[in-house]
Amino acid sequence: MADTYDVIVLGAGPTGENVADRAVRGGLTAAIAESELAGGECSYWACMPSKALLRPVGAVAEAEHLDGVTGARLEPDKVLARRDSFAHHWRDDGQVEWLKNAGVELVRGPGRLAGERRVQVGDAELAAAHAVVVCTGTQAAVPPALAAVRPWTSREATSAHAVPRRLVIVGGGVVGCEMAAAWQALGAQVTLLSRGGLLDRLPAFAGTLVADGLRDAGVDVRLGVAVTAATRGGAVADHEGAGAGHADTGGGAGTGAVTLTLDDGSAVTADEVLAATGRAPRTADIGLEAVGLAPGSWLEVDDTMRVRAIGGADGNGGWLYAAGDVNHLALLTHMGKYQGRVCGDAIAARARGQEPAVRDRSSKTCVPQVIFTVPEVSAVGLTKEQAEAAGHNVRVVEYEIGDVAGARLFEDGYTGHAQMIVDEQAKTILGMTLAGPGVGELIHAATIAVAGEVPVDKLWHAVPSYPTMSELWLRLLESYGL
Repeated sequence: MADTYDVIVLGAGPTGENVADRAVRGGLTAAIAESELAGGECSYWACMPSKALLRPVGAVAEAEHLDGVTGARLEPDKVLARRDSFAHHWRDDGQVEWLKNAGVELVRGPGRLAGERRVQVGDAELAAAHAVVVCTGTQAAVPPALAAVRPWTSREATSAHAVPRRLVIVGGGVVGCEMAAAWQALGAQVTLLSRGGLLDRLPAFAGTLVADGLRDAGVDVRLGVAVTAATRGGAVADHEGAGAGHADTGGGAGTGAVTLTLDDGSAVTADEVLAATGRAPRTADIGLEAVGLAPGSWLEVDDTMRVRAIGGADGNGGWLYAAGDVNHLALLTHMGKYQGRVCGDAIAARARGQEPAVRDRSSKTCVPQVIFTVPEVSAVGLTKEQAEAAGHNVRVVEYEIGDVAGARLFEDGYTGHAQMIVDEQAKTILGMTLAGPGVGELIHAATIAVAGEVPVDKLWHAVPSYPTMSELWLRLLESYGL
């Protein structure tokens, strides 16, 4: 006999936890299957350890740009130890206790769909009275050219316990840029390779400022290059005198030096290589074929996170959902948690015979993001190109953040830029991109303006405190003409 729950969730990361928690709050029973650590990628190999690495880097960079402050420096061993504490030393006791207190049953093992409303977890068979929710997330996509040299992925990059003397990073996206900043500051000599520019999905000024910041920090940034071949082997170059905290391989997956051949005819050799070239859905081995879906595919969902089709037929009886990275809407932890709340509430509402009152409004048009490079980059909503493609008549408003008094107090010689996208018909903000020190703490105000569709003439009456960086809002609105 199968154990029966109202809701069964595959994956105990932040998304799955939120789905199960909201379902229980809605009066349902819930079980969650997890084969690794409860708490998921964010807690142990992504958001928390990476930002724990990057915060000391940012703090030292800020201190170095303030006259009157001298002697700021990083101690790599202590930074890594602090990182370990934020990853709870890769133990999930606290997350397990949270699930217990939330009334969610944790079932250890890989969950696989075994038919309609059926999930197999090891020898256990579970049945769902109302819904099964796939929250298995993503994993690093390693290019074939790098696979044979056993590269680091984001997991090794955020959990390594020693600093490689030389690190080459392939990929100019968020992971590549953040890890370049972190490991260069910790003492590695970092080379960053990108086919295009950096942070190509954002306005070009953001990637340019980040590239400048990385180069100023000592990173060898090479743009417009691709890897054509990779080899690993032989003795790593002599590291005598490299300094405390260094190691031949940095605790990574490979052994020996790795050499990458590039399409411009050059080559680069390092002790470790990080593949930061994208993500793939973790759906290859969760039994999608048992319900008529293709293994390894992204799962398309509606605005309640219900999977749109099984076997080509829309509707699917309403029992299969997918929230978080696995649906490819917005690959960010906070968006997965938001989708989890929407999903759990929708399942609970339908179990009561009601249509969900709350639906996803943000995953396509109001996604906030902070990139913890030096300088930081933050963004929300649509870029100019995305807004115009969606049919909006837009106006682009630009402002140098360093012209704001609060920014000059924050850092001497502050360099940063802001771009605001305004819908000229509705007179509301569709998007905002900021690049500069400390801008991560500014983006939520823009998120509220975008999500709330607040008219710019009303925002003008939200008076920013002086002298803070938030005065940027007034300057942008004045530049718009208010």
